[in-house]
Amino acid sequence: MTITEKILAAHSGREKVSAGELINAKVDLILANDITAPISITEFKKIGAAKVFDKDRVAFIPDHFAPQKDIKAAEQCKMLRDFSREYDLSLYFEVGRIGVEHALLPEQGLVVPGDLVIGADSHTCTYGALGAFSTGVGSTDVASAMATGECWFKVPESMKFIYRGKLNKWVSGKDLILHTIGDIGVDGALYRAMEFEGEAIRSMSMSGRLTMCNMAIEAGGKNGIIVPDDITEGYVKGRAKRPYKFYSSDKDARYVEVKEYDCSKIPLTVSCPHLPSNTKPAAELSSVSIDQVVVGSCTNGRIEDIREAAEIIKGKKVSPNTRMIVIPATQQIYLQCVKEGLAEIFVNAEAVFSTPTCGPCLGGHMGILAKGEKAIATTNRNFVGRMGDPGSEVYLSNPAVAAASAIKGRIAIPEEVI
Repeated sequence: MTITEKILAAHSGREKVSAGELINAKVDLILANDITAPISITEFKKIGAAKVFDKDRVAFIPDHFAPQKDIKAAEQCKMLRDFSREYDLSLYFEVGRIGVEHALLPEQGLVVPGDLVIGADSHTCTYGALGAFSTGVGSTDVASAMATGECWFKVPESMKFIYRGKLNKWVSGKDLILHTIGDIGVDGALYRAMEFEGEAIRSMSMSGRLTMCNMAIEAGGKNGIIVPDDITEGYVKGRAKRPYKFYSSDKDARYVEVKEYDCSKIPLTVSCPHLPSNTKPAAELSSVSIDQVVVGSCTNGRIEDIREAAEIIKGKKVSPNTRMIVIPATQQIYLQCVKEGLAEIFVNAEAVFSTPTCGPCLGGHMGILAKGEKAIATTNRNFVGRMGDPGSEVYLSNPAVAAASAIKGRIAIPEEVI
């Protein structure tokens, strides 16, 4: 079996599962945010459940429109708070303790290797970086799982992606996953497990791995996953709130397809409007002027990402024709940025340094685009109207390219500014 199949088998009480089978499996953690949880809460109450299956396994994280941007957003967030109090949920995160959900849960040790996690958010696939099976589901699935502690799945076929060699300077996990999506397309891994391995993955930090698994959904993947190793152990040891288990794929496991990449040939990569698969080398896009730069999100808002952007922009200024918004993904990361002087670097560069929120990524608040404006962002989606007006455009990149672009006021590579 593959690692995905082993985790699903273990959680469904079976010795073996195969791709295509329908199973019912026990979940280790359920999560929802201020956009999706209200629907789950309404449906949960409709079915008449007396209590949640485990008050310590349901996480409500108001991160999309929080801090609350308007009255409707405040009402949405209040629903989460009221439900959490009524059912005594231990994993409710108020503003001040909040973080972008997919950065917060691994950081707090609430997701661990071997877990089966579902969330009413498509980027729940992030946690595969820890060697967990995690996937996004609908709000009604979350409602049912909150009551029963179980969810149904069709066991996905698995694809293997092997990254050989070493990464070029400034090239990161974001570039690898953008390059991969550009190669296979936004439906290239439709309802499949995307298993990442190879020399480049084994030497990659947990931050880079989380970025890669986060964007598996942008290729249509059911989940992204990496077999855990010493780097995984180093990340979860002392952090994990529960016991964990490392699973691995058998040597004779079946993969529907295997793709191999030579990392020495993968450049700094940018995804152009209006699909994540519309990728080009960043160096070929110097004619594209930029109105807004966003560094943050569940994809690239970790401390390593903020440090990378700060290294590029230190001692320089954001172009007078461009605005830059930097959003650490959690309060802990925000505080670390203050302690390391990173916040000061961005403020001195005339960038905005914001409290944790998903805000601009989904066109919610804290950085909405007007018609005709162009942004480059370290986020994960660039569909029509994703960050504002349908007449705006979003380019996706890693933090180094985003910071270089902020300085130049157009898409740029780090070598142009350092």
